[in-house]
Amino acid sequence: MAKVSINGKETAEEIARESDKQLRKSLTLQDLFFLSLGGIVGSGWLLGGIAAAGVAGPASIISWIIGGGIVLFIALTFAEITSALPKSGSIVRYPHYAYGGYVGYIMGWAYLLGALTVPAVESEAILSYASTYVKGIFHTVGGVSVLTPLGIFYGVLMLIAFFFINWFGIRFLAKFNTVMTWIKFIIPVFTFAFLFFVLNKSNFVNYGGFFPTGVGSIFYAIPTAGIVFSFLGFRQALNFGGEAKNPQRDIPIATILSIVVSIFLYTMLEIAFVGALKWPAGVNWSTLTTSSLSSAPYFTELQDANIALFGAFAYFLLISAFVSPAGTGWIYSGSSARTLYGIAADGYYPVSLLKIHKKTKIPYIALITATLLGMIFFLPFPSWYLFIGFISSSMVLTYLMGPVMLMTFRKHAPNLYRPFKLPYASLIAPIGFVAGALIMYWSGISTLTMVFYTVLLGIPVFYLLYAPKKLDLPKKFAYTVGIVEFILTGFILVFNYLFVLYPASKESMNTKTDFFLIGLVSMAIIWFAFTMLTASKVSEKYKILFTSSYWLFGMFFVTELVSYFGAFGMRTIIPFPWDTILMIGVYLVIYFFALKAGHKTEDLEVAIEEVNRSSNPAKT
Repeated sequence: MAKVSINGKETAEEIARESDKQLRKSLTLQDLFFLSLGGIVGSGWLLGGIAAAGVAGPASIISWIIGGGIVLFIALTFAEITSALPKSGSIVRYPHYAYGGYVGYIMGWAYLLGALTVPAVESEAILSYASTYVKGIFHTVGGVSVLTPLGIFYGVLMLIAFFFINWFGIRFLAKFNTVMTWIKFIIPVFTFAFLFFVLNKSNFVNYGGFFPTGVGSIFYAIPTAGIVFSFLGFRQALNFGGEAKNPQRDIPIATILSIVVSIFLYTMLEIAFVGALKWPAGVNWSTLTTSSLSSAPYFTELQDANIALFGAFAYFLLISAFVSPAGTGWIYSGSSARTLYGIAADGYYPVSLLKIHKKTKIPYIALITATLLGMIFFLPFPSWYLFIGFISSSMVLTYLMGPVMLMTFRKHAPNLYRPFKLPYASLIAPIGFVAGALIMYWSGISTLTMVFYTVLLGIPVFYLLYAPKKLDLPKKFAYTVGIVEFILTGFILVFNYLFVLYPASKESMNTKTDFFLIGLVSMAIIWFAFTMLTASKVSEKYKILFTSSYWLFGMFFVTELVSYFGAFGMRTIIPFPWDTILMIGVYLVIYFFALKAGHKTEDLEVAIEEVNRSSNPAKT
């Protein structure tokens, strides 16, 4: 947090300010719009349609509209923040401004978990369509199609290709991406337009009706079927904000417009997919993603139409099956690098990640690191359908910060110049927070447990790298806390996976419930106790960094508890919609606690000074 040099060496914050100045400010409104739209229109349109229909049937059309609307509410709050404080890697830097080092690190780590996986998941989508004519890429394990070693090898090659597209600099990336995004947009439009000619109206009412799996499935599909995952690409204009020519004007426009356009596109595609279905023998809604349609759903539908023009166009769709996910992949490759850059700028990770290439003006060490880390994610989730729930929930967790940060900055930085000021923010902010939190809740107990505990598993790094250096926490204490937290959290996570969440577990439901509750209570005690103990060990001015995190841990553990016994859990005692109504009330309470916990940090003061100097250079 300190802004002075330590032992004659520059701090991460000082280095970050110099690095920010070196970034090339060349992105136009068009570039930012196509970066966000390109981040949205990726594998979601190729595989999200069938995944959503597999969960909710024809009602998945509503899922896309609701999911897009929720993301729009959240994006509106970020639009005001980034117009006032444009930064590269912005999403992981703003929580640091609003809450300081502890919550800032947690949110940065949670976002990084999701961002690093996206290039890998987009590669999965490309290989899924490629498997229709290239054999040996996938094989079936436990009823799920997963990558073979050959498929993983091809995926790694694609990540290397994404790396080189980013290596040539932001100007090349923006112009190349704009051309590719036009292709990514036009082909889906032609796809739904052609399929509208062969719509079968009975698909919307037969085969179980419009709600074949119940009304609750509309909401379950939003986080688990790739819907939220698809829309979350809007943040690209935010993450590249430090490289924009006129960020304060262009970022809000690019962000909002990209979501509105994509809501229309995805809704039309879902209507087309459901209406054009020709049912394979023995297949129903719930088995769509394991049927012959799963690898290339729109390609198969166009060919099954038995119209020569549509069959020929299907091969152009295969081009988009490469371009769409690849475009999102290379955008996220650059975005992941900016995320690492942003976390390092906050002082959490090594300052080497802040190095800018002299010629291309990109954070090249961060780009190399992000590419190597992204390759790891082919191993634990070697299937597109296995990736989606985890990525969506981990990223939504970080987006919840937008509404509370907006109101925190309004309270503690009222004189900050805001080119875009969100109307009705006091109403939109809580709606955005609650709706985003519900997306997490709807993802189900298995996904929530993996996301929350994996996020907690990364916090010990804070104690090992940041706390002793920046908060003057005794090293012996910091290292002990970090190691103990890591061991206990890792043990409880593995224990839950093996004896509670894993379907093949032979324990009775009563035993699973007992194990789950023991693990949950243990986690709550561990994290609240160590956080309180740490607050008692630091100086008075740093205590607020830890006391301002209690609402976040409370949200984790309350969500886990209700989820297990709710409609999306393992032992449903609170059925839908009562569980969702209960969580609306819970999240509203948490929202107001989060607002109260926000404060004016030193980093926010410095960021405001930087904005004022850039707006009034005569004062410098």
